[in-house]
Amino acid sequence: MRSPNVIQIVVDDMGNGDLSCNNGGASSTPVLDQLAREGVTASQCYSGSPVCAPARAALLTGRYPHRTGAIDTMEARGLDRLHPRERTVADDLKTAGYATGLVGKWHTGAFDMAYHPTHRGFDEFVGFQGGWQDYWDWRIERGGAPLRADGRHLTDVFTAEALDFVRRHADEPFFLHLAYSAPHYPLQAPEALIERFLDGRRTRAVATIYAMMAMVDSGVGSILELLEDLGIAQDTIVMFTSDNGPDQRGVGEESTHRPNLGLRGSKTLVYEGGIRVPLIVRWPAGLGAGEQTNALVHFTDLLPTILDAAGARPSAPVLDGASALDVLRGEPGGQRTRFWQWTRYTPLLESNAAARDGDWKLVWPAWPGSLDASAADMARDVEIKALDALPRIDDDPAPVFVRPSNARPLLFDLRTDPLETTDLAAEHPARVRALHSALENWFDDVERSRADASA
Repeated sequence: MRSPNVIQIVVDDMGNGDLSCNNGGASSTPVLDQLAREGVTASQCYSGSPVCAPARAALLTGRYPHRTGAIDTMEARGLDRLHPRERTVADDLKTAGYATGLVGKWHTGAFDMAYHPTHRGFDEFVGFQGGWQDYWDWRIERGGAPLRADGRHLTDVFTAEALDFVRRHADEPFFLHLAYSAPHYPLQAPEALIERFLDGRRTRAVATIYAMMAMVDSGVGSILELLEDLGIAQDTIVMFTSDNGPDQRGVGEESTHRPNLGLRGSKTLVYEGGIRVPLIVRWPAGLGAGEQTNALVHFTDLLPTILDAAGARPSAPVLDGASALDVLRGEPGGQRTRFWQWTRYTPLLESNAAARDGDWKLVWPAWPGSLDASAADMARDVEIKALDALPRIDDDPAPVFVRPSNARPLLFDLRTDPLETTDLAAEHPARVRALHSALENWFDDVERSRADASA
């Protein structure tokens, strides 16, 4: 029996509330809504991080991002780099006989060929290695050769390349990691499509985000249609998710704030709005249709899940995730304590960190400034998007963040308070101590792993 094909679709900065089935039709994602009806949704899917590069590292390796070396988004400093010792899902599927391709955004090693996708298990790569690109004036590569803007929107380019990959590999098991950069900054879409969502109830920025998501939705629709035309839809796993929660910033017409199921926080924060993301998995030959699991599924679980479905083995000696295939089939899932932490430049244990055990979640709010990049680094991040090669990795001293004297953790019961509105830390000091101890032990472990890798 042939192993199933796998198409893993990852969008950028999309929240659960951006699906039209979750926002009363404010956006328009009919294909994704239908995909959910035809597959299994995980209502409690969690990213590995509230920001891009670390989240993708967890997704690709099945390991917490700290272990992998990808601790921040700052590609000019090399902080996005997935350590060469790490094994990716593409490595393991390639070993199992799959054709492997990446279309879209990489952002786990933007410069230096040692970190290039074709050195990380992917036979083919069409896209860009950094954090973002202009959607109209884009610079990407195909097969190692530069490819420059030709009048098409970048989302449509990625869809066309994905369709080409599927057509060429339809007669063999294939793994396609399709990483749309939409709806990440810069907010750009065809004007006529933006106007469709400008109805006086939302800002132009949100209308543009919804237009960008509509383009993604249309692209996914083209891929699903091709699978049917080729007769391989039944044996193809289509997995859809987002790297982290929505970016909810800006003011006036630039405000990107929109509904996200009422979840607290957004991108960059370890509250639910920053780390809880959509997950839809359709596999007609292997999963039910129209089902939902409320079990916690973490990004580190997705690599072992894909390998389990493919009958392949992970090559990494230690994974932080476990296969969720049984959970997606409706069986009870085991309870596991999960952890998150992200700060700029260097990890800080008690800033923007969280631990979840069952329904209980401990959150250390971010220290002032600890999520902010310096003005020089922000300017450099824009500058390098027009470069084909980075002259050097910046090693200027990073800012130092100071722990505020009033820093303390918050405690939430997500069963009764999924929106994280009521802090119960004072009422449950023993639980706070236990969760903090677990977080501290985890942090020491993953940081030691990172240090060992760089030694």
